[in-house]
Amino acid sequence: MSILAWIMLGLIAGFIASKLVNRPRGKLVVDLLLGVVGSFVGGFLFTRFGGPAVDGVSPYSILVAIIGAVVVLLVYHAVTSRRA
Repeated sequence: MSILAWIMLGLIAGFIASKLVNRPRGKLVVDLLLGVVGSFVGGFLFTRFGGPAVDGVSPYSILVAIIGAVVVLLVYHAVTSRRA
């Protein structure tokens, strides 16, 4: 899948993940950017743990991107809440 498709998918996944994580005072722009990172992380983790490779925009790739974005958002919020 092209980088541009991953970025677009990551933006969508970041938006959905920000609604799932539902942290107060969450910044949407940060959540969207972390969603892009999460889409890459999700793709990496799923292939690393034996899942099929993501090769295009499909319901499976959206699910992988959302799960990756949720993981990244939870880690981000855990790290930033400890510093505050």
